[in-house]
Order: sequence, then structure tokens, then C-alpha cells
Amino acid sequence: MSDFEGVADTLYIPLSARIYVSKRFPNYFFDEKSLELESKIPNDTITKNSSEYTMMASVARYYNFDEMITNYINSHGKCNIINLGAGLETAYFRIERKNAVFYEMDLPEVINLRKELLGENEGEILIAGDLFDLKWTKDIDTTLPSLITVSGVFQYFHENEILKFINGLKNEFVDVELIFDATSKGGLKFTNRYVKKTGNDSALMYFYVNNCKEFASKSDTILIEERTFYPETLRMLSKDLSFMTKLFMKIADSRKNAIILHLKLK
Repeated sequence: MSDFEGVADTLYIPLSARIYVSKRFPNYFFDEKSLELESKIPNDTITKNSSEYTMMASVARYYNFDEMITNYINSHGKCNIINLGAGLETAYFRIERKNAVFYEMDLPEVINLRKELLGENEGEILIAGDLFDLKWTKDIDTTLPSLITVSGVFQYFHENEILKFINGLKNEFVDVELIFDATSKGGLKFTNRYVKKTGNDSALMYFYVNNCKEFASKSDTILIEERTFYPETLRMLSKDLSFMTKLFMKIADSRKNAIILHLKLK
């Protein structure tokens, strides 16, 4: 099994979280494909250094993304779902795809590992490349309605890089929307402490969003939706989660420490 340095290493953190939650709370989130990969995780460092809250935080993001992707597919028919920084993400296997084509883009070494562990599947196209080098768009029918999802990736870069990237996407696609998660400045400090604890000092985070409307204005996009991570989690698992986990979730939602932005690029 390959060990990756830096950002690419973090693909094991969300995978471990999906396995953890699928075992403990399958009524909330169940990911059969991730469970199949449990034996492929190099070591148990992530699980040992994670709390119920940090595991739930990762999966709450996927819970919301899955819902938003499903809504997009249902309302657009034939379309593209483009997952940037795909890692070992398994949404392709969780979501009813209908007429959507899924694109999974990541660094070449990650795509090679993905091929090894998840294979190549019908209606799913793997693209090896650099997120900020928009050459990867040449492998996509950019005339179709397209939803680009970026989960747990932007945080590792700086705001000027993200703004330049979004502006570039506008020139490549005819009809495109973007979903990504972000933390507040305060939430970023907490997250970086967690990343260090998992032994991954080379993947600290920089990008944050304190005000979604201001970011939409700054990026010259239309804010379709902003949502916090945990309303549905708290509703569905109020009797199952620990007191401290629920407290952290309520604080995070009230302070908007972890948010998801849905933007229309114009």
C-alpha cells in the first residue's frame, strides 16, 4: 500500500469516517463500498486519534453532499457530476445516478490507487490531473449542465487561488454550479489541531469563509444555498450521539464553523 505525503494522505481520513459511521449509525449513513475497503487502510492511526465528533463531522458533509447531488440529478436529467479531489470517495456507488455521468478527478497517484481499489465503472470516468490546471475539462462535455463538487479540498489552498480557479471554470462550462465545504476562521484552527493529531503535519489548511454572501460577491457568483452541517444529524441521531458530540455540533452550527456553499457560476 502506498503512503502519500501531504494533501493526498488525507484521503484515508474521510474513508475511515465513512466506515465508522456506517457501522455505528447505518440508519443515518450507510456506505457499503467503503466498508469493503476497511482492510486497505494502511494503519489505525486515524481511528485511534479521532473522536465521535470528528468522524461525524466528516460524514455529515457527505450526507449533505449526497442530498444536493441527488437534487441536481433529479432536476437536470442528463448532466455531469464532477468530483474534484475525488480521493477514495464513493458517492458514485451511493447515489442513484440515472442519466448523470460521474467524473472523478485527482492527482495521478491517487487515481492509480482508486483504480486499484475501486476499479473502473460504467458511467464513471477517472481523470488524473492538477485541480488548478483546467486541462482536465477537455475530457468532459462542457455543454451539458454540470455540477462540480469539491469536498474537503479548498481548505488546503489560499483564497486567491480559489477565486482564480472559480473564474477559470466560468470560461470552460456553459451551465455550471459548484458545491464545496468551508470552515470559518475559528473552525479552521480546530480543524488544523485535528489534522496535526492524526500525524499529518504537512496538510495544514488555509482557506476559510466567514460570510457566504460576501464570498459569492467576491467570486462574482450567485449563492443558491448555504447550509450548516448538522441539522439533520441532530434530528436523526439525537438519542444516539454522546452529549459532547451534540454540543460540539450545536456550537458549530450556531457559529457556522462548518458550512456548505452552493454557487451558480455566471
